[in-house]
Amino acid sequence: MSGMPEVWRWSFLREQPLRFAGIVLHLLLRTLFGLFWLAAGTNKIRKDWLTSDMLERIFRDRLTEMHPDSFAVMYLQKFAIPLYKPVALVMTAGELYVGIALLLGFTTRWAAGVAFFILVNLAIGGYYDASLIPFFLLAFMMMKWDSGRWFGLQRFFQR
Repeated sequence: MSGMPEVWRWSFLREQPLRFAGIVLHLLLRTLFGLFWLAAGTNKIRKDWLTSDMLERIFRDRLTEMHPDSFAVMYLQKFAIPLYKPVALVMTAGELYVGIALLLGFTTRWAAGVAFFILVNLAIGGYYDASLIPFFLLAFMMMKWDSGRWFGLQRFFQR
């Protein structure tokens, strides 16, 4: 077998055109999802989240918008606010890792798992709304299919 994955052969396209289209769509979504996460992590570095109290201020502002008896308030008060510096570090590093890994097609399932973890923590922290649903769906899709084997560095490390 040569270095080219089966999905990029003409025979695969002729025999399974819908699957081929799905793979191309998946790779397009993986790229966009990766760009989103890379931009989010880069933005946190630009806004100095790692050395300032920016995240703590954001969490405290968020507290004023939520019902005081909600789980999100407890999560913020007992976990996220007291640990805002490590949370900022994990969130920023996680976002950068997810973005880079998805763009390079390396450890794509792990990267999607980290994205899912970050999304769950955002939702628990009171940032849940319907706009997160597509992100959860994309994370699930990226965890299900190891697209780095189709296009990315993963296939080189698999040999």
